[in-house]
Amino acid sequence: MPSLDDLLHAAVEGVGGVERPGQIEMAHAVQEAIAADEHLLVQAGTGTGKSLAYLVPAVVHAFDAGKPAVVATATLALQGQVVDRDMPRLAEAVAPLLGRRPTYALVKGRRNYLCAHKLEGGFPDDDEGSLLSVGQVDQQASRLGAEVVRLREWADETATGDRDELVPGVSERAWRQVSVSAHECLGSKCPMLSECFVERARESARDVDVVVTNHSFMAIDSFEGRQMLPEHDLLVVDEAHELVDRVTSTITDELSSAMVAAAAKRAGRLADGSEALEDASALLQEVLAGLQEGRLTGLPDALELALSRVRDTARQVQTELKPPPGQDADGGRQVARAAVDEVFDVSARVLEARDLDVVWVSQDPRRGPVLRVAPMSVAGLLRDKIFGDRTVVLTSATLELGGTFDAVAGTMGLRGEGAPAWRGLDVGSPFDYPRQAIAYVAQHLPPPGRDGISDQALDEIEALVRAAGGRALGLFSSMRAARTATDAMRERFDGDLAFLCQGEDQIGTLVRQFARDPKTCLFGTLTLWQGVDVPGSACQLVVIDRIPFPRPDDPLASARSQAIARMGGNGFMAVSATHAALRLAQGAGRLIRRGDDRGVVAFLDSRMMTARYAGFLQRSLPPFWPTSDRDRVLAALARLDDTAPAVLPVADPGSRAVAAAQAVRADGGVGAATGTDGSEHPRPAAVEPPPPAPPPAPSSRTAVTQGHAWTTDADEELRDGVDLGLNLAELAESLELPPDVVAARLRGLGLEAAGRPTLAFE
Repeated sequence: MPSLDDLLHAAVEGVGGVERPGQIEMAHAVQEAIAADEHLLVQAGTGTGKSLAYLVPAVVHAFDAGKPAVVATATLALQGQVVDRDMPRLAEAVAPLLGRRPTYALVKGRRNYLCAHKLEGGFPDDDEGSLLSVGQVDQQASRLGAEVVRLREWADETATGDRDELVPGVSERAWRQVSVSAHECLGSKCPMLSECFVERARESARDVDVVVTNHSFMAIDSFEGRQMLPEHDLLVVDEAHELVDRVTSTITDELSSAMVAAAAKRAGRLADGSEALEDASALLQEVLAGLQEGRLTGLPDALELALSRVRDTARQVQTELKPPPGQDADGGRQVARAAVDEVFDVSARVLEARDLDVVWVSQDPRRGPVLRVAPMSVAGLLRDKIFGDRTVVLTSATLELGGTFDAVAGTMGLRGEGAPAWRGLDVGSPFDYPRQAIAYVAQHLPPPGRDGISDQALDEIEALVRAAGGRALGLFSSMRAARTATDAMRERFDGDLAFLCQGEDQIGTLVRQFARDPKTCLFGTLTLWQGVDVPGSACQLVVIDRIPFPRPDDPLASARSQAIARMGGNGFMAVSATHAALRLAQGAGRLIRRGDDRGVVAFLDSRMMTARYAGFLQRSLPPFWPTSDRDRVLAALARLDDTAPAVLPVADPGSRAVAAAQAVRADGGVGAATGTDGSEHPRPAAVEPPPPAPPPAPSSRTAVTQGHAWTTDADEELRDGVDLGLNLAELAESLELPPDVVAARLRGLGLEAAGRPTLAFE
């Protein structure tokens, strides 16, 4: 077997890159973690080349162990980068050294693929008047008609059935008519099993060296033991700062009266109890309508009664939906069972009132009141199911907070008694951030309010975009703000520049349009804050409308904050400020993707300079050159526009899954696409805080410094601030005490405030 250094050198040359010290250090750390059978957390800044730093040792391990390595990403955009760009080039480059070309496959959830059986009429339509039922209409009659014609034509041509290869895409309603969920699938009893796109993809994945998937799919495979992924003993989690949120989203359940009614309708004449289930739906609707939006700290009696009725009637229908002895379930019966099973499982979970579960009511514009339930912490689950029997490498550009990995490790179950062995490593970034980028705070703007984006902020966006000549990525805290800004800019620029908004097409399609045309701007929210890689002159301005705190009424964030506060900690800093710091670091990281990139990150939130937590947020950003001088920033953007080189070429995504693996084995073809992302985005959730420490023993005072009496609560808040990297002035402001009093107590506790200066904005 060739040395790791030789293989890495060949791979870097193959992708046209340059070896970085941090990349080499990371690759050896991954190899050492595999050999020592211990877990590894690696913070690798943008430009490190971390994909190759874990892919090369993963390939080496796959060759040695005779089983695949699994790579899980948070976004489909990064999946696309690995499958369309990194792995094909790596495979081609290292094949002469290894004696054969490494193989790979992309594996996703069942909903991402066409269902051959459903296309042939093996399942009922998802809704009355659905796409398939109007398939005979003239293509020009409606968008639905055009979409169904496209889908049927594409189904005859595609080799993979992968939705991401359908460009441009179709609506979610359209896609649901040709796909099924895992619970709706007939599995081994399906009459078209041999033609199943999903089974082909997974069968291919069993024989490859690297399997690429996403956090949610990996988590479901681990939690439910479905063995959808091949047997493996190495898991690499990229974009690992998102793991807790993605896993939380995966095991978040919801229940509405419409869901119960739909399940009853599915059961229909197949079960006599369907009418009782429909009655239970009406009762649930009546009860939920009377509840206020927000968290439920206990189940009201009326809601408990309604949920019990739903659970019990769903159990009765479940029994009736079992196929007669000696017969298999057909498509209609299986779809009905899946819908009723979900209703039963969610209602039973809420009634069970698990210790860590948080329950809340939210208002959906289309469905009305919805009951949701999610765990406040997934640390124990991750420890038991993810880190139990394999080596796990977690990597991201943002894993270290306040100079330590402990906070992130705690959210993943890697701290405390019984935690598995792990090591943290920060390999830095190769970029010269102060020379390459400006961090601009629009200090003259009023703090953002609750009424949406202000006219002053829209004026600022217009001025920045005009100076930049386009080339702008707008990152907004809500889709409402993104749409408002898109509409306003389209009106103000009147066609001189193009403005794209998330939701108008598949994310990958929008990103490729943005990357190809410097006169195009792209605005959006959560998905665009991370995983979008647009190097070169197409992106020279990143606009962030406001500090991305979780909503004050976010049930999970508030539950976590309250839990920490009850234990004497600082809930705001541990939950809200940490969530915002991670998001800001990820968003600002969209700007500098290569050593020759230049540009401006503009923050339209003056609290980045004025708030007591501003220093903590600033230290979470790359060390850009800071300023609040508007004229200087506009002039810099204009100069960059005048001297900008041509944008880099962008290719469309190649075939994936089975076809991708076969293409690599056959001819080593390379696709250089950025990748794609789905049209549905998970609900933003707070970054989970580390497990709170036990409550301190009662005590009237712990010390007196310069006449001020310190309590255990105040000491704990001081320790929290130090852990979060606050400097002396910020600690004093947070505690509302003179700096010399705080400094004296720090000395008494043997603590030291952060010495790293904040960004010195002018």
